[in-house]
Amino acid sequence: MMRQNNLFEETRENQAKKISGLTYISDFITQAVEKELIDIIDQQAWLSDLKRRVQHYGWKYDYTARRISGDLKLGELPQWVNDYAKLLYEKNIFPKIPDQVIVNEYLPSQGISPHIDCVPCFDEHIASLSLGSPCVMDFIHPQTNEKASVLLEPRSLILLSGEARYLWKHSISSRKTDTYNGESFRRGRRLSMTFRNVIVEGDA
Repeated sequence: MMRQNNLFEETRENQAKKISGLTYISDFITQAVEKELIDIIDQQAWLSDLKRRVQHYGWKYDYTARRISGDLKLGELPQWVNDYAKLLYEKNIFPKIPDQVIVNEYLPSQGISPHIDCVPCFDEHIASLSLGSPCVMDFIHPQTNEKASVLLEPRSLILLSGEARYLWKHSISSRKTDTYNGESFRRGRRLSMTFRNVIVEGDA
């Protein structure tokens, strides 16, 4: 298993090198913290605006209009969310404390289409913490059609900035099984916590 994990790391590093501004951090949190976070998330209210369930904190993102405005502010981040937002700042992963978090639930066969996070809505740095099942995230450069795939393992953090944030589209295919580095595995339930800083309409 250790050798297989090393192969995953080698493959992931080679894929990530294709994308300027992409950073992957393994085991950003412990298994105990992961379990605690999943338990807390499951105690919160879910929205079913999309095919997958979501939770919004700080600000609500309008998926239909693809915008954020002052009337969509929900309030301060709850303490259990803010603790990790502050951690990203304290570890110099973000230049300021994130003020918006979206929790996504992905059941087996659920995914998300290729996209770039709303440019006028959010600042440059975007981070996503994976909880539960692993999955493969695909990247494509819309101008060159160059592709790369990264295995997102439980408790890992992926950071998008620069070209990874503004030029490369990222997606998760709608399937029940992923294949990475020649090994196939079935997906389970995955949760992601995506951290961002909001740019409000009218701000300089």
